[in-house]
Amino acid sequence: MSEKKNRYSDEELQEFKELILEKLEKARRDYELLKADVTNAEGNDTADTSPTFKTLEEGATTLSKEESGRLAQRQMKFIQHLQAALVRIENKTYGICRATGELIPKERLRAVPHATLGIDQKTQNKNH
Repeated sequence: MSEKKNRYSDEELQEFKELILEKLEKARRDYELLKADVTNAEGNDTADTSPTFKTLEEGATTLSKEESGRLAQRQMKFIQHLQAALVRIENKTYGICRATGELIPKERLRAVPHATLGIDQKTQNKNH
């Protein structure tokens, strides 16, 4: 009978690290785009359009900037979760469920690389 693993091997951790670094790079690019949209760094404005259209457009622009701001905040939180996952890889604690101490299945970690709970514990937490 095989002994139950209590952590992922260094090779497995390296695989997850590469996956997380790819996701982190994309997340940072997306965050910068959202941040640019919020600060209007691109310089796109309605100043050169007719006054009536400008009034309608300003309302949509405000709403769009608010939505972009919320998305940027969520993206920053995602980046922080990915960075924390990298720390767990360095500490060799990555992939260990914080509720049970058992390994989180690789399939879950590939789908949600910053996961700290197994799927059963995650669904239990949502129901409480």
